[in-house]
Amino acid sequence: MAETETSARAAAAAAEEAEFGSLRRDLEGWHGHLWRALAAIFVLWHLWILLVAPLDPTVSRAVHVFVGAALGFAAFAATPRAARRRIGILDLVLIAASLAIPLHYITDAEGIEMRTFMGPNQADVIAAGVGILLVLEFARRTAGLAMPIIAGVFIAYVFVGPWMPGILFHRGVPLEQAVSELFNNNGVLGTIVQVSATFIIMFVTFAAFLQASRAGDYFNELAMGLVGWARGGQAKVAVVSSFMFGTVSGSSVANVVASGTFTIPMMRRGGYDRETAGAVEATASTGGQLAPPVMGAGAFIMAEVLGVPYTEIALAGIIPALLFYFAVYMHCDLHARKAGLHGLPRSELPRLVDLARRFYLLSPLVILIVMLLSGFSPFRAAAWGIALAIVIMAVTALLHRVLIQGQNPVAALPAAVVETIRACYGALHGSVREVLQLIAVCAAAGIVAGVIGLTGIGGRFASLLLEIASGLPIAALMFAMLVAIILGMGVPTTAAYAIAAAVVAPGLTRMGIEPLAAHMFIFYFAVLSAITPPVALASFAAAGMAGGDLWKTSMTAVRFGLATFIVPYMFWMSPALLGHGTTMEVVQAVATALLGVWLLASSTEGWMLRGPLAWPLRIVAAVTAMALMVPERATDLIGLAAAVLIIAWQARAHRGAARA
Repeated sequence: MAETETSARAAAAAAEEAEFGSLRRDLEGWHGHLWRALAAIFVLWHLWILLVAPLDPTVSRAVHVFVGAALGFAAFAATPRAARRRIGILDLVLIAASLAIPLHYITDAEGIEMRTFMGPNQADVIAAGVGILLVLEFARRTAGLAMPIIAGVFIAYVFVGPWMPGILFHRGVPLEQAVSELFNNNGVLGTIVQVSATFIIMFVTFAAFLQASRAGDYFNELAMGLVGWARGGQAKVAVVSSFMFGTVSGSSVANVVASGTFTIPMMRRGGYDRETAGAVEATASTGGQLAPPVMGAGAFIMAEVLGVPYTEIALAGIIPALLFYFAVYMHCDLHARKAGLHGLPRSELPRLVDLARRFYLLSPLVILIVMLLSGFSPFRAAAWGIALAIVIMAVTALLHRVLIQGQNPVAALPAAVVETIRACYGALHGSVREVLQLIAVCAAAGIVAGVIGLTGIGGRFASLLLEIASGLPIAALMFAMLVAIILGMGVPTTAAYAIAAAVVAPGLTRMGIEPLAAHMFIFYFAVLSAITPPVALASFAAAGMAGGDLWKTSMTAVRFGLATFIVPYMFWMSPALLGHGTTMEVVQAVATALLGVWLLASSTEGWMLRGPLAWPLRIVAAVTAMALMVPERATDLIGLAAAVLIIAWQARAHRGAARA
């Protein structure tokens, strides 16, 4: 058992490298101490300007991107062979260049603002050109080559557009104007980075403090107490704990690493083969980015682009997340029935009474949800969540010393305070490690958005999409799905959504699809790209942790998440699955969709109730599931009638089977 968990932890480290790049440094000595101190100050500065003293948005974005880049050049090496324990000469040059850009914006803020109407001067153009190059290198080190290549292709298009044929033609843009436009508030320092400098860093910090308060361990224990005893309980624990981690994590791979280190060895001991164990964890972890209240970072960009409160996005994500996790849970249950797997013995599970006494560990998450629903700004809600997490850390440290170690409360207090300060310091600089990649890809995605706005290719692409789809929304949606999945194979979800939304969403809305449905559709498939072959990063990470075959794990993950590939199309057919409509419309859509998800899971697993499902019935069940998942009264009635007949036939055929 210990060997399995050790190998899982080693694979978790490899999975983190796959997500954040193999160039990550482990700085030692004064290099490490200085980096951690500056990283903590970086986060505290953001908290200060978000909660206490707002700063000029352009200046704050420049500081966010380029001080972040300076920290990134120190934390990530240029090549795998570069020094991994200390900062090199090239890194120092890049750091100095990065710091010079926000210095330019701070010292000449008024002049830069005036020149937005008059045109940039030479210093502005030089800063913009250097800044674009720094962003590309920053993204390469933290997120790999895909994002810089995509951004580079778009930059090249600005200059070769006058020689491009047909829809790709544009009149051309002077060099100075192009460089300035791709960098200023329409490009690198535009809307996408504004989201990164506000929502994303705030909620990543909240997640870091929540983890520091031991909520992560509690997630696993609570999941075990709730479902560990059930049939196939080991896999169901993975589903529930991944959902809980997902509510505060913005990365599929980070979710795999956080919960998979614990759940994958447990599933293996329970009789799950390597590929199934990895697939369950990969699929469940991927769905975490769809789980409110803290959905993936792309959801914050969606709120900004649509101009709606983030709370509206989070509420719209509740039903899709419910359907996603219901599908994965049902697959786990049916697989356990088919394989004859059992749950964990009660003696190995934490007692619910004991877990209830520690429910206070979830209070930061609870207060975040309550404040968001009460109309408070996301920043205030996250700040109160962080404050409560700090209180929990302090009280826990004090009680441990008094009740467990038997110390005098007065004598224990200073040591508990010191321990809490250390934990807070660790959460502050730890959150920077998690947010650097997001800063880089958001800045690079800003370049792409800038090119689209500068050349007008977005509007022409929307017209092309209308022409290709021949006025059929379903065809346009299938094209959007392919774009989102393909982008998501090469870049993080945030960047995949941002680019796909800029390129495809205008065309979808021009076809009459509601903006929220169009953007949620794109975001959903950008998330699902993490388990979609041929490049399924979450599946590959989980396969490495389970020691399974990459391709088999990926295909099993797709099977477990098959229903979730259908759900986004329902957004277009009916807004009820996004919570829009009367109560009865929403209830009907959710109830029939849940039944449809169960039937589709039964069809793909080949098992229903107490026995195997014959191939003809599997096909009928799949068709019936599709009818039920379409939120229309006629298809619901037909689907319900067919479902009753299938269930009755299956119950009669296996009436004599022993109860599982």
